[in-house]
Amino acid sequence: MPGKGRRDRNGAIGRAMALSLLPEDIAALAARVVAENAAAGRKVATAESCTGGLVAGAITEIAGSSAVLDRGFVTYSNEAKMEMLGVPSDIIETFGAVSIACAWAMAKGALDRSKADVAVAISGVAGPGGGTALKPVGTVVFARVVRGETGEPEGELKFFEGGEGPGVRAEIRRQATICALELLLP
Repeated sequence: MPGKGRRDRNGAIGRAMALSLLPEDIAALAARVVAENAAAGRKVATAESCTGGLVAGAITEIAGSSAVLDRGFVTYSNEAKMEMLGVPSDIIETFGAVSIACAWAMAKGALDRSKADVAVAISGVAGPGGGTALKPVGTVVFARVVRGETGEPEGELKFFEGGEGPGVRAEIRRQATICALELLLP
């Protein structure tokens, strides 16, 4: 409706908010994911834990994303990982939810339960609490599974510095979202 909404001192209606809910770097990368996967005719799926849907959310922020994103799974609890993605309980019990084995099982489960060509999974310790000596805050694991590919699973463990203070969690999740989006590029 014309004339509705908050106006700044020059009379413009919330232009910045209307462009994107995302930081510019994430929006630009999500746009690449959509454009390049659409051009390649690829569908993607996500299996997210510590990012809580930020990767799928970033993709859906982009017009045309319905041609690319098949579905996203937010599996924050271990139970959700097992129930929704079929992650075996022995993987979680033996290696933990923040492990390459778990992330790979999450990605494989997402691919098996979707029509996607590629799936990416993310699991980690975003903080500020929950870290251990072996898996400190900032430890994030990623895995990618591509339909039809055989061989060694693709997995990676990364450590993201979040700094000190209340922004630690947000910064770790931001960096994890960027890494996952990069893994979705063809």
